[in-house]
Amino acid sequence: METIDRIKEQISENSILLYMKGSPKLPSCGFSSQASQALMACGEKFAYVDILQNPDIRAELPKYADWPTFPQLWVDGELVGGCDIIMEMYQQGELQTLITETAAKYGSEESS
Repeated sequence: METIDRIKEQISENSILLYMKGSPKLPSCGFSSQASQALMACGEKFAYVDILQNPDIRAELPKYADWPTFPQLWVDGELVGGCDIIMEMYQQGELQTLITETAAKYGSEESS
């Protein structure tokens, strides 16, 4: 499967998806750490892709997304943004609303 197709599939299959360096429990950079902590604080499950383990995605996603940096938060198939946007939205209460509403919209579809 082509890298771009894998990216599209990941985005379509996961209503809340964070492309980051490392994992939410073991982030490999400060920005990924902040972004994943803000997401975890919203209290809903989310998927993540460790771009350090996926150099092809790390190389292709910025071109596909037209967004040069990581982390990248995708919600409901749309790029929300990177760390600064995530933190700003979290501080204003917008991220919690977006994440809660998206999780409710997809309900038990993603629970395991």
